[in-house]
Amino acid sequence: MAQNTNKKQVEQITDMEVDFTQWYTDVCKKAELIDYSSIKGMFIYRPYGYAIWENIQQELDKKFKETGHENVYLPMLIPESLLQKEKDHVEGFAPECAWVTHGGNDKLEERYCIRPTSETLFCEHYKNIIHSHRDLPKKYNQWCSVLRWEKTSRPFLRHREFLWQEGHTMHATEEEARQETELMLDIYADFMENVLAMPVVKGQKTDKEKFNGAEATYTVECMMHDRKALQAGTSHYFGDGFARAFDITFTGKDNQLHHPFQTSWGVSTRMIGGIIMTHGDNNGLVLPPRIAPIQAMVIPVAMHKEGVLDAANALLQRLKDAGIRASIDDSDQSMGWKAAEYEMKGVPLRVEIGPKDIEKGQCCICRRDSGEKVFVALDQLEETVKELLDSVHQGLYDRAKKNLEDNTYPAFSLEEAKAIQQEKGGFIKTMWCGEEACELKMKEEAGMTSRCVPFHQEHLGDVCPICGKPAKKMIYWGVAY
Repeated sequence: MAQNTNKKQVEQITDMEVDFTQWYTDVCKKAELIDYSSIKGMFIYRPYGYAIWENIQQELDKKFKETGHENVYLPMLIPESLLQKEKDHVEGFAPECAWVTHGGNDKLEERYCIRPTSETLFCEHYKNIIHSHRDLPKKYNQWCSVLRWEKTSRPFLRHREFLWQEGHTMHATEEEARQETELMLDIYADFMENVLAMPVVKGQKTDKEKFNGAEATYTVECMMHDRKALQAGTSHYFGDGFARAFDITFTGKDNQLHHPFQTSWGVSTRMIGGIIMTHGDNNGLVLPPRIAPIQAMVIPVAMHKEGVLDAANALLQRLKDAGIRASIDDSDQSMGWKAAEYEMKGVPLRVEIGPKDIEKGQCCICRRDSGEKVFVALDQLEETVKELLDSVHQGLYDRAKKNLEDNTYPAFSLEEAKAIQQEKGGFIKTMWCGEEACELKMKEEAGMTSRCVPFHQEHLGDVCPICGKPAKKMIYWGVAY
């Protein structure tokens, strides 16, 4: 029997209704996802937290490759002269840039920026390898870390150094590039809903909120337990602006020189923060089964009795052979401790077996999402576990969808929008004239930023409730992380 010398009991976490921010921090720490380092804003991903990211990586990487994307890796340092080539882009990132000024004891002739994002590096590379229409499209993605010198930080949501993927593609035509931008947004939306069980609102960012240097930015917005918004992923259409700035040209089928059209798109470890705040409860983390490092934890009951440990290990092997990510806790901790520990860590299913279960040819399976316990005949183990994992996913999605729908409100005046946000929170949808002045007024008076102009438009009236001018579209507002 494996011995566990750590006798600590599972600690109570702050209830989310008492202090949501403290609840979130407690879950990050006590579910052993993350730890603080000696550098402000830089965190340590502990094995369990990093395993979630690995599963996210594997799922997304498969989707990227299925759509013709290839992985590459570019340097982490960007020469200052290179970063300066696209004015809007560099101005947007300047306050967050960290600079390398010395190599060893020698001062560098030129400063190097530690990448906050990699558009300029990809453009420099594309200039060297794109010459003909036959070289297009170029559909590259890189998994890496980036550095942004944030003033404030929170685990997973806002790090100075964080992990992400950034796709960068070049296309011969505007139409093809725009199709790529929309395709990647759809991949993100599908991933959020069908893997992370997080319903999304898909739409376009306003000009004020779009990515620096982009012509258009598209987003998937999610709602957390506390009814705040999380921008979970973005996809950007750049047109040929970067290509012109970097003098990237190709010879087209018409034998004339053209500038290619560019996109970029990315998601990061902030998705883990989204999982915590969408599905977690007052007992800790609740993980969607499709990215859970452990989908089923086998726990032998009264394992000092003959045959129990052997039976539990047999269940473990059967689950693994069925392609289920399973583990066993054969430590000397109490059953109560183990139940609380795997609730805290959000393991979707606990599979328990003891002497009475062996006699009856069954095991007991407990669901993390609902706490429901079911007794399952041993000969139906694999099939039932797979069905339960799908049921847990659907239950999490349905609960999150209800939270989104129940806390999205129409408003017909600035005063009404402000009152709803103060009393209830959530997403507020209004008509909008399209003017930035109204965005600024909404933020100043109601504390909300525009989340997106949703693809699914509703007609809520003919005038902008902020200024009274004719409305052009419906828009979502909210308080965001």
